Amino acid sequence: MINLLKSTLVRQYLKVLIILVFTNLVSTQLYASNDEFDGILNDTMYKHNLDFLPGKTGTILLEHVLDDHDFRIASIDDRIIALPLPIILYTPQKGGLTCFMSSHFGHGMHRYNGYRLVDEVYLEHLQKQREKNVLAYRANMINSGSAVTSATTPALNIDTTTPLPAVGKIIAVDANDHPIKGVQVYDFSITRNVAQMFICTILLVWVILTVGARYRKGVGVKTAPKGIQNLLEPIIIFVRDEVGIAYLGDKHVKYMPYLLTVFFFILINNLVGLIPSSANVTGNIAFTVVLGVISFLVTTFNAGKYYWAHLFNPSGVPLGIKFILIPVEILGVFTKPFALIIRLFANMIAGHMIITCLIMLIFIFGYIKIAVGFGFAPISVAFVVFIYFIEILVAFIQAYIFTNLTAVFIGQAIEEPQHHLEHHH
Repeated sequence: MINLLKSTLVRQYLKVLIILVFTNLVSTQLYASNDEFDGILNDTMYKHNLDFLPGKTGTILLEHVLDDHDFRIASIDDRIIALPLPIILYTPQKGGLTCFMSSHFGHGMHRYNGYRLVDEVYLEHLQKQREKNVLAYRANMINSGSAVTSATTPALNIDTTTPLPAVGKIIAVDANDHPIKGVQVYDFSITRNVAQMFICTILLVWVILTVGARYRKGVGVKTAPKGIQNLLEPIIIFVRDEVGIAYLGDKHVKYMPYLLTVFFFILINNLVGLIPSSANVTGNIAFTVVLGVISFLVTTFNAGKYYWAHLFNPSGVPLGIKFILIPVEILGVFTKPFALIIRLFANMIAGHMIITCLIMLIFIFGYIKIAVGFGFAPISVAFVVFIYFIEILVAFIQAYIFTNLTAVFIGQAIEEPQHHLEHHH
């Protein structure tokens, strides 16, 4: 145990953790907002959108599991209580860098400094404006006796040929709240997933350094381990014995910093993601893609000669079969990290969606009749609590499975011929 927490290993652990965090970043004042709505969107339109409607359950569900620009805490009547995050934009056509807090957008209800955060209501409004624009233009062409050859009305100055912006994207708008064509906005904002990943990283580094420092002082070596050491020591030993040594043998020491980093990084993001109003980081496909790609690179660059020889020229296989087997083996190289990516993403987002659906059932039944909603509430809450505890177990299981399969893939890549023969005997 002491060897696992030596300063050299801790430094290696932290290096791998930093790489994981920044690669995820490349891939991707508490306040209450109750201001007046501005721009082309009015009060009525947004209040209608804030109402709970059974027909919008899909949209509501996605809003709770996807990324956002704030940590939403509660919604009371028309007041939304949330923790805003920094908006960092770079627009060459508008003077370069712009920074402000996401609270200025008012959850998509405001434009600010020539920018707007696209939401469902604004997107729906743009679509209706474009349809109205096309009909008006065609009517003018028909009345004037000209052929309809364009879908753009210069009088309204609204482009109808450019694809509509995606929900959640920040765009540049003019004084009339219309998107400005040709203005490129580079978004480097700290979103909810990024902010939570920073928090989890800081927390994880603090825990590991604290435990490492205690062992260097002799706590847990000459005396019994104390505090969080009692929690981490059996977990580290378990990963070392049941994952590292089991699949990597004598070479496990080289890969333990990476395996332990992946395990604890996934675990802490899984657990923090279960806190209400937090982000579901591991349920974000970009996050799992980066982890899968890193595992793929570690496996590929550490693969031995026997691995490549078996991949492109499997021994003991008839020539005719090789034409079938070699493409399958090559495909398997890419399906392995793909399995890691999808397994973690699907399992972590599924639990959050189930919990959200169970809670929404209360409001769906309440929308039909209030008494039915109150009557179903205890049943729904009971299932939510049950699924929540299942999710805690799943958080550990998915961290273990990702680490375990990564070790299996690395073990297959570094396997030597004599080990291959021993496994068959």
